Amino acid sequence: QVHVVESGGGLVQTGGSLRLLCAASGRTFSTYAAGWFRQNPGKEREFVAAISWTGGRTYYADSVKGRFTISRDNAKNTVYLQMNSVKPEDTAVYYCAVTPESDHRSRVLSAGYDYWGQGTQVTVSS
Repeated sequence: QVHVVESGGGLVQTGGSLRLLCAASGRTFSTYAAGWFRQNPGKEREFVAAISWTGGRTYYADSVKGRFTISRDNAKNTVYLQMNSVKPEDTAVYYCAVTPESDHRSRVLSAGYDYWGQGTQVTVSS
């Protein structure tokens, strides 16, 4: 079992920056792929970014490409989402998810992950 906890959310002005953190338990974290998703009430969970277990491959939704950066520090069992030039439409609850790299499921779908955190709220004021 892997326990996932997000942090770093909050209120930020349009054009500002925020860094989200995802801390995961487990000795095998370094072999897990990770992803960030976001969701607003009444809407489906939306893919934001994903990263391979080595950090060598990253994927981004078109809506955040060039503004957000996903990275990881396996020594700290932590994945980061650096959010720059944020917009009001980035407002959502952001969720971190991890899964064994070996299962080869799609990393842009929420069904591709086994373990999820409880989410952290990000609110961008206009």
